[in-house]
Order: sequence, then structure tokens, then C-alpha cells
Amino acid sequence: MEVKVIKEIKKEERNEKLIKELLKVWENSVRATHKFLSNEEILEIKKYVPEALKGVSYLIIETDKNGNSIAFMGIENKKLEMLFITSEYRGKGIGKKMLLYGIENYGINDLAVNEDNLQAKCFYEHMGFKIYQRNELDDQGNPYPVLYMRLEK
Repeated sequence: MEVKVIKEIKKEERNEKLIKELLKVWENSVRATHKFLSNEEILEIKKYVPEALKGVSYLIIETDKNGNSIAFMGIENKKLEMLFITSEYRGKGIGKKMLLYGIENYGINDLAVNEDNLQAKCFYEHMGFKIYQRNELDDQGNPYPVLYMRLEK
């Protein structure tokens, strides 16, 4: 499973074809990691993902050897807004590679993660992020606690 170089996608390059491809990555990743969400909740959240992908300041993707998107992250004001990896590529170092790239090139020092997404929480802790705040509700007001984490240097 060879991967290519990480690439930043400028806002003007974020066409419908790319957004649809990244939406598939997002849904595949969410279904594998967000077991606390129902199918209906995933489909409802999915409606807002294209706008988030189009609007985030920095959109970074990773592709396979055929040029297919396998992972992406979004960064806004030194905050990791999103990091999703297709399930077949999880556990192969892509998340670490991308996060380190984001820290080094975009100054990522802050993020939020669902408390119930234990794999992501543990991954971010392993990468040096520490919890500094917890909210009982997510940003949409749903009862899914969110942990706010900051990189400790």
C-alpha cells in the first residue's frame, strides 16, 4: 500500500469531484471510528462536510499510488479541524505523518476530539496533545462530549 506525497489543495482547486472523493473518505473513516453515532446522525452530519471542506483555510490530502484520496486534514488558525483516514489505511502511520506535517508546516497546536472516539483520543495523546477542556455537548449541541487538546512542547 504505497502512498504519495502529502499535498495542499488550494480553495480554487476544491472542485466537486474532489469534494465527492473526500466525502467518501470521511464517511468510511467515520463509520469505522465513530461507533457512538447512528446511521441517521452520520447522514445528517454528512450534509455539512462539503462546506467544511470548501471553507477550511488549509486542506491537505494524501493519495495512494493511483492518485485516489485516502486521507485528509483541515487546518484553521493552527487548529486541526479534521483528520480522516480511509479504514484500509488506518494503523499504517499516515495519521502520524500528516499530523507531524501539519505541526511542522502549519503550526498545529490545538484540536478537539469526541471523547467516545478512543482511538483518536489515544493517538493525539501519544502525539503529545493534552486535554485542557471538556464539554458535555458537541458543537451542534448533541450529547457527545468533546475533549479540547493542546500540544505540549
